[in-house]
Amino acid sequence: MNNRFSRLFNLTEAQAIEILDAPAADSDEASGRYIAASHLVNFDTEAVIAALVRAVQKADDDLDNRIVRRKAVESLGRLKVKAALPIIASCLMDEDSYLVENAAWAIGEIGQAISLVDPAILEKLAQQLDRPGQSYRTIIHSLAALGYEPAADRIAKFTASDQAPIASAALSAMYRLKGDDKAIPQVIQFLQSLDVNARRGSIQDLIDANYYRAIPHIAQCPVSSVFRLRGIRLLAKAGMDEGKLTFAQVQPLLEKVICDHPNDVALIHHYDQPLAVKTLVQDLYGTDFGRCYLASKTLIDDLPDQAPAAMLESYESEGYNDYGAHYHLMRLFGWLKVTAAYDLLIGALNNKAPQFQKSRMAAAIALGELGEKRAITELRSALSVPIWSLQYAAILALSKLGEANIVSYLTTEPSDWLVQEKLKTL
Repeated sequence: MNNRFSRLFNLTEAQAIEILDAPAADSDEASGRYIAASHLVNFDTEAVIAALVRAVQKADDDLDNRIVRRKAVESLGRLKVKAALPIIASCLMDEDSYLVENAAWAIGEIGQAISLVDPAILEKLAQQLDRPGQSYRTIIHSLAALGYEPAADRIAKFTASDQAPIASAALSAMYRLKGDDKAIPQVIQFLQSLDVNARRGSIQDLIDANYYRAIPHIAQCPVSSVFRLRGIRLLAKAGMDEGKLTFAQVQPLLEKVICDHPNDVALIHHYDQPLAVKTLVQDLYGTDFGRCYLASKTLIDDLPDQAPAAMLESYESEGYNDYGAHYHLMRLFGWLKVTAAYDLLIGALNNKAPQFQKSRMAAAIALGELGEKRAITELRSALSVPIWSLQYAAILALSKLGEANIVSYLTTEPSDWLVQEKLKTL
């Protein structure tokens, strides 16, 4: 579990339990109970588990209490509490579809941790596929992760779902449960779906299927590099562990995603007519990164002289605070050689705010593209930051700036296996 956002609330274990145990009908305590249920995931003790179970069993039907129950089930799943499985399974028949979704997810998390789940619970989970209005993707994911083959026929009908994320999950499940080789090419097709959630989901479905041959397709998928890097990283490890892949085969694809030039992304959107530079820059603020990459490519190819001033103006007005657009602006400052953005790139390289983490990687690559030797000292320091993607990007940037003895700059050996593999090639 990623702990970068943990302990946001200054509560002790005892305080959080006391708040969670407050009467469900007390509206003044509603938000506090939710916060407590979230925060208790940081304390894996018997007292915490008991408190979370009590919260799940508080069946008051008001919305605030339903939200707390959902979070308590999620926390039990994150803590992988085997003893809570019967309580969590009892939530599967609840009328609250969001509680059912969290219960299905938690059963999958706990089941994978203990490697064995009561078949009666798995069958109860599979039965939810017959109920209307459920989160079928989550249910299918958990059933496939737990290898429950008796659910295969019920899952099969969802391969034709008109909701692409559900169809993708079902196809991946059929591959995992029944070895259906024809299912995977259909999952790969979803990497080019107009539905951004289908694109993101299909990467996860290919990870779940352990299908490392999809790495080249994932590398070009028009979604955030965070999703693509995660997919490549996990599938590369699986393929290399099986002796079916080498780092040399993965390296060029991995590095293209880290550099993240729009020419290396398979674009699925297009513009019907030329757009003004300010409109294109505003497109960098979209939540569908496929459109952001289209805007980036258009700015680079068609408006390289006008774009820098518009980008700098946009950064000052709102881009500094929008972590999606911030990432794209940092990239473009490098690709368009905007030397006036040098200080902004140094600031982004050293920005420790979690939501701007991918901008640090983008800033490193951009500093390499600017070709200014004064960035070398800052990039050397980035090698010591324990973020593998930033370390890797810093290595690429230093190489771009002509630094030949990068290994000598390391104060300690990087712990990440991909960075270690990269260093072997220098």
